[in-house]
Amino acid sequence: MADDLKQAVARRRTFAIISHPDAGKTTLTEKLLLFGGAIQLAGEVKAKKDRMNTRSDWMKIERERGISVVTSVMTFEYDDHVFNLLDTPGHEDFADDTYRTLTAVDSAIMVIDAAKGIEPRTLKLFEVCRLRNIPIITFVNKMDRETRDPFEILDEIEDKLALDTAPVTWPVGRGKTFAGTYHLADNAMRTTDAQEHREIVEGPRSAKVAGLLPANERDAFTEELELAREACRPFNRQSFLEGHLTPVYFGSALRNFGVRDLIEALGEHAPQPRDQEADSRTVSSTERGMTGFVFKIQANMDPNHRDRIAFMRVCSGTLKRGMKAKLTRTGKALSLSAPQFFFARSRITADEAFAGDVVGIPNHGTLRIGDTLTDGEELLFRGVPNFAPEILRRVRLGDAMKAKKLKEALQQMAEEGVVQLFTPEDGSPAIVGVVGALQLDVLKQRLDVEYSLPVDFEVARFSICRWISADNEAELQRFINAHRADMARDLDDDPVFLAQHTFSLNYEADRWKDIRFADIKDYQQRKAA
Repeated sequence: MADDLKQAVARRRTFAIISHPDAGKTTLTEKLLLFGGAIQLAGEVKAKKDRMNTRSDWMKIERERGISVVTSVMTFEYDDHVFNLLDTPGHEDFADDTYRTLTAVDSAIMVIDAAKGIEPRTLKLFEVCRLRNIPIITFVNKMDRETRDPFEILDEIEDKLALDTAPVTWPVGRGKTFAGTYHLADNAMRTTDAQEHREIVEGPRSAKVAGLLPANERDAFTEELELAREACRPFNRQSFLEGHLTPVYFGSALRNFGVRDLIEALGEHAPQPRDQEADSRTVSSTERGMTGFVFKIQANMDPNHRDRIAFMRVCSGTLKRGMKAKLTRTGKALSLSAPQFFFARSRITADEAFAGDVVGIPNHGTLRIGDTLTDGEELLFRGVPNFAPEILRRVRLGDAMKAKKLKEALQQMAEEGVVQLFTPEDGSPAIVGVVGALQLDVLKQRLDVEYSLPVDFEVARFSICRWISADNEAELQRFINAHRADMARDLDDDPVFLAQHTFSLNYEADRWKDIRFADIKDYQQRKAA
């Protein structure tokens, strides 16, 4: 039994794809799924209507704008490995969803546009991965277009990210002459991802390579390849796992170059599910007791059924359909009668799942982001972050008769993580907070489509919010009493101070030295009273 569990865990690879918008993340996702047999036909970013169910971007606003808004979870198999792919939003307005998702992965693919190099969003997401010690594989995409020099891209990665690079493949040609990838270590080539095995060649000057390139590019390619071998670092898996080095692969997801190299690298080099830190101990991925944590809630993925799914990363043991799990926040038992594996909008029942797997748990508001589930142990996983919103708005509803329905809808959206909801202590209308303006567009569209609640937004008199705490409970209560008109409670009933501007926040912080003002809060789990 123990050996079977270890073997099942060793097969798992749970990873996210991170990138700046328009670097080709969604296209790469589709091509990876092709290799797993999850879809039969990959559409381009602007896919046709009959292909929509095969794509990771399923929300209307995603299809209209060609961006990922929410995290999609997809499970598939390739070459005796089980891959759990978490496709994260690339747009910075949905940073909070992306950051929470990165708590649930063991590695990441960083997609870089070959013409643009390291872009601001890529840099930010990389910093989050570094904080969480997540190993990164780099995929330099769009080599079939006009590109920068590969050495320049490698230098930029090392300079901007302070990360060693080790090119594993090298592009054969660039732009219109891009014809495949050359493996530096074993003198092998792939001219298309349809080619299952790499073809061994005699070297960069071989007739096979020469036949792929125009005559005026052959000598330059040979010189580049020899320089890459001599000047660049060789791949070292230990350094990669420790987060000091990134293996670099070149390709074009749209034209099926380099994607097979990438998925093989994930299977061969990416870590299996790692141990997870809990409040009382470190949980080993191969121990028998089942544990897991919820990092995402998604409602109405199937509008016909008004469903509500909690996405849980299994951290240890075996989750079996029908088992009862303990929700440590409440101490109550929860029946896992229909856990599910997902492929975007498609889903299948999960009879069992192991460490590294991401399962969907249907529920009606029982589970929240940050919840821990176990097979009975009193345990708490921490580190699923909640960020102070940068935009605060009041919701204006045209039909006052629907106020109760709006309150329930906002509560559900807040539990899902679409927005944050703050209830003022003085009894005034609720305030919603978001990280980016595009989140307001999503909220407005979903309230209209899913709840038949057309709304608009009004500017609140506050622009900043901070969670407050203190070692002295009496001092905390004294602060709250003194600022009743500026206080609110969040979804967890934790106190929040609302400020009109930075000056007023700093002024109060200087006056109240014993009060802590935090712009990041881990999701807390408290025993129900």
